[in-house]
Amino acid sequence: MTGKAKPKKHTAKEVAVKIDAATTNRGGGKAGLVDRTARDKGGHAKFECPHCKTTAPDLKSMQIHHDAKHPKIPFEESKLVNLHAGYVAESSKPRPGVRGSFKK
Repeated sequence: MTGKAKPKKHTAKEVAVKIDAATTNRGGGKAGLVDRTARDKGGHAKFECPHCKTTAPDLKSMQIHHDAKHPKIPFEESKLVNLHAGYVAESSKPRPGVRGSFKK
């Protein structure tokens, strides 16, 4: 017997959430480093800050970074480095992104 109001078994929803969390690549850690840096496969990071070389996936995120980290310097969109401009992704390499695991 279990205590009051404690379920005896896991619900199907709880099990599904645990399986999803364990088998889905969220893009963090060493596994997601290549996706975040935009050096190989044309990763997620599109813009690079000209002041501190921090990368961001879109213009809005870069503006938020700039306002937080460089408040005394005015934000100029023209000075941002576009990492995807001169890069042509190879079709033989898999595209970056969040993909589920093969072991389900």
